[in-house]
Amino acid sequence: MVEVKKKTTEKKSVAKKSTRRKSKKVKKNLVIVESPSKAKTIEKYLGSTYKVVASLGHIRDLPKSTLGVDVANDYEPKYINIRGKGDVIKGLRKEAKAAKKVYLASDPDREGEAIAWHLQHILDLDPEQPNRVVFNEITKDTIKNAFKTPRIINQDLVDAQQARRILDRLVGYSISPILWKTVKRGLSAGRVQSVALGLIIAREREIQAFEPEEYWTLDSEFKKARKKFKSSFYGFDVKKQPLPDNDSVQSVLKRIDKNGDFNIVKVDAKERKRNPQQPFTTSTMQQTANTQLNFRTRKTMMAAQQLYEGINLGRGVGQIGLITYMRTDSTRISSLARNAAAHYIHETWGEAYSQHKPIQGKMPEGAQDAHEAIRPTDVTITPESIKDKLSPDQFKLYSLIWSRFVASQMTPEILDTMAVTIEQNEVLFRANGSKTKFQGFTKAYPSAKEKDNALPDLTEGDVVKLANTNPEQHFTLPPARYSEAALIKALEENGVGRPSTYAPTLDTIQRRNYVRIDARKFVPTELGEIVQTIVEESFPDITNMKFTASVERELDEVEVGDKRWVPVVDSFFKPFSKEVEKAETTLEKVIMHDELAGMDCEICGAPMVIKMGRYGKFYACSRFPDCRNTQTIVKEIGLLCPKCKKGQIVERKTKRQRTFYGCSRYPDCDFVSWEKPTDKTLADGTTPSSDQKNKETTSEETK
Repeated sequence: MVEVKKKTTEKKSVAKKSTRRKSKKVKKNLVIVESPSKAKTIEKYLGSTYKVVASLGHIRDLPKSTLGVDVANDYEPKYINIRGKGDVIKGLRKEAKAAKKVYLASDPDREGEAIAWHLQHILDLDPEQPNRVVFNEITKDTIKNAFKTPRIINQDLVDAQQARRILDRLVGYSISPILWKTVKRGLSAGRVQSVALGLIIAREREIQAFEPEEYWTLDSEFKKARKKFKSSFYGFDVKKQPLPDNDSVQSVLKRIDKNGDFNIVKVDAKERKRNPQQPFTTSTMQQTANTQLNFRTRKTMMAAQQLYEGINLGRGVGQIGLITYMRTDSTRISSLARNAAAHYIHETWGEAYSQHKPIQGKMPEGAQDAHEAIRPTDVTITPESIKDKLSPDQFKLYSLIWSRFVASQMTPEILDTMAVTIEQNEVLFRANGSKTKFQGFTKAYPSAKEKDNALPDLTEGDVVKLANTNPEQHFTLPPARYSEAALIKALEENGVGRPSTYAPTLDTIQRRNYVRIDARKFVPTELGEIVQTIVEESFPDITNMKFTASVERELDEVEVGDKRWVPVVDSFFKPFSKEVEKAETTLEKVIMHDELAGMDCEICGAPMVIKMGRYGKFYACSRFPDCRNTQTIVKEIGLLCPKCKKGQIVERKTKRQRTFYGCSRYPDCDFVSWEKPTDKTLADGTTPSSDQKNKETTSEETK
């Protein structure tokens, strides 16, 4: 009996081991996304039967060393595996071979579709099998629903991305060698890049050609009883009258009796509604972040990418994507999101603030829009509730996106406005005032609120007294230089470029030293003007805004299947290639003369010159490369260093072009300040060197 029991126990043990082996051999579904942080979030939602890995972006591309496009054979691209991606590709092949099924879940745009197409090729997947999964937000329900309806790869999207890539390669690899030959190496030109640079240079020429014109304003302050209000001169006897010079101002002042009564002849009181703005697209998010948060475009997109891919909120929530996909030109909002916003607004502020009544019950299938505006994935996750989980940049951008979306679903702001006309001796003054009657959408978006400027209670026939007048001379100003926000807006309005191209375009023209940033505005450099002149004269279509916009529209038609990509590329390249041939034979070398620095080299005695480097201008010996002496250009502000009492305080720049102030005797004296010192701050003994911010300036940054 004992022996039988022993055999039975052995059989059960073997059976258990066999079961364990079988469970270990169960194949998982493989999901390939672009980034590791996204992979971690998605794997948590899909469960143990899925394994999620990252391709780390593109795995195949055109070669850098050659054109990589067979112009004679329908512009056939010659893709190669990207250098440095060998181990990634090897790992993906191994995982795909062991997987039950492979899903391609790269980003839901042209670029993401192309990445999925390249993965399909590398992994030898069946193109007829539905293995492409797309989602607009990284939340549990959205991810699970997306995997219920995989599709085949959309070849039209792939072709649209491929056509853009090939066009940009043909332009860049055709013009760049000409620029290297005629100007210097390291230069480039491109379809969107050249238009953007052209806009900046055209604006600079407008500024230089601008002739200011004199004009005057006559602002006055009136009072009724003890209440004062401001107004401005309007004209005579109902007609508006400009004030071009001081003589015209004096003629007005002579016609009025400053001590006499002024009559309220007209009061126009109205109720005005201000509707909320729509939710963000990529470009409007970039523009608003630039103007309201002082974010550069690259910084905005980096923070948005992090919010989209997922933030660990802890408290049992874990990693979750906080916003929908950040590359979109749509302002549409899904029915589910509208309904969730309506519920939130009703519960938080009441029915009067919501545009929509919340719908009870489950929304119908298909309500989720594939290409929505940028919005929070869960409107109940307020910025303040997760502030401790976000970096300062993430918090600022999420607050902006959340507020803009919630406000877009709210009722208008209602203002009581009043326009008052004041008269004496047929001289008219106008006063305008407004006061918030109902906050509406500004309850959620306070930065969009208009400042109250309430006038006292005035009715027609009232008499008021003049308190004072303030005549001021002004001169018309030239158009402002482009900020990042203004340039993106100009490109978008003219149909040039697309949401994903703006950040790299602005980055490129700065890295090539075609422009510099001054007071957050673009200023063209001499190099930028030389390059743009060559491109404008030799390749007029490249810098022609209307032509570039028409090419963009044709590429959009490829995306929706209305046109084939090869004829679109061919219609552009054939005339362009003739321009290239002509430029190669006719363009002459451009000699750029270095500006003399006005001092001699302390090593060899040759004249020093001013050169442009990656981080701005610097002094260099004119005998370079025989003499490699260089010096940093510093600007003295006329104050003695408060620390060592020997050196001068000079203005310097960090590698990120941030201005700071330090002692000219650095490193012997380590005085530094983010704030510009003045005689007053030094005399008061409150030098910025004692500020905590100065302690944060590292020696590496001040070099």
